[in-house]
Amino acid sequence: MAVPIAVLDCDLLLYGRGHRTLDRFKLEDVTDEYLVSTYGFPRQFIYYLVDLLGASLSRPTQRSRAISPETQILAALGFYTSGSFQTRMGDAIGISQASMSRCVANVTEALVERASQFIHFPKDEATVQSLKDDFYGLAGMPGVLGVVDCTHVAIKAPNAEDLSYVNRKGLHSLNCLMVCDARGVLLSAETHWPGSLPDCTVLQQAALTSQFENELHKDGWLLGDSSFFLRTWLMTPLHIPETPAEYRYNMAHSATHNVIERTFRTIRSRFRCLDGSKGTLQYSPEKSSHIILACCVLHNISLEHGLDVWSSPGTGHMEQPEEEYEQMESMDSEACRIRQELLLTHFS
Repeated sequence: MAVPIAVLDCDLLLYGRGHRTLDRFKLEDVTDEYLVSTYGFPRQFIYYLVDLLGASLSRPTQRSRAISPETQILAALGFYTSGSFQTRMGDAIGISQASMSRCVANVTEALVERASQFIHFPKDEATVQSLKDDFYGLAGMPGVLGVVDCTHVAIKAPNAEDLSYVNRKGLHSLNCLMVCDARGVLLSAETHWPGSLPDCTVLQQAALTSQFENELHKDGWLLGDSSFFLRTWLMTPLHIPETPAEYRYNMAHSATHNVIERTFRTIRSRFRCLDGSKGTLQYSPEKSSHIILACCVLHNISLEHGLDVWSSPGTGHMEQPEEEYEQMESMDSEACRIRQELLLTHFS
């Protein structure tokens, strides 16, 4: 007796009943409005990412090699900008939840590999001077190379009972140290620090400190708030201003430093996977750190492509824990001299 041979529907096996096959979703078949509302970015931006990441996402060793780079990028953008994987996003492009997860991992690693290409301090003198001029135009603070601050992103509790990720609010998080320019472009992003570390400790241990203390940037400084100690390359506000010059310095410092807070709000608003509204990042600290860094890379690329409208304040559930630090002036006499000279020269 002949045994009937079943003809298997490969799309059904791969993606489940009701999903469209991958080649049926074409960017040219949908409107820009649909792409922005579903994936957070317009068509030309997505095409740019396909060109940028296509070679990495087509590696033959990857399990998702049957899924086109275009589809992988759409899956990842959908997750980054919505904070949700899953059924709705996968249905839109015709892949399963498991494939969505692999796509996010692949695109994240491809973006992280290119982080130094898009997140860095300028090196040529003309660009550095332009950086200072842009900051000076905000509130009259001279010599500023960037504004620095930390922000927390919620993550799930690590499998190991590791209290190092529990912040002052009792939540598990990563404490991310970032520097931006006057437009909100990130110049440095260290996204891997455990949430229990206070901002001043993060900065003390950060690669950023080594970079500046090796005098790679001699003719300027960063601006940081009072959670950091005054350094020769990091100007902080005066704890108790007394003279008119000191008040003017603090006001200019605050107005300039506010750029980093606006940048944090913009990143959280654009990449809802980071804002806590959909819950914590459901990954290990290392993978969560990579997702945050990937979003930072995309943030800079979006500014490079003119998508630079400041977002309104976000409403995310994961806000930066307030630091309980003792207000102390730096014991670095040279740093105090530099700040005093700045006060006398520019604010008296």
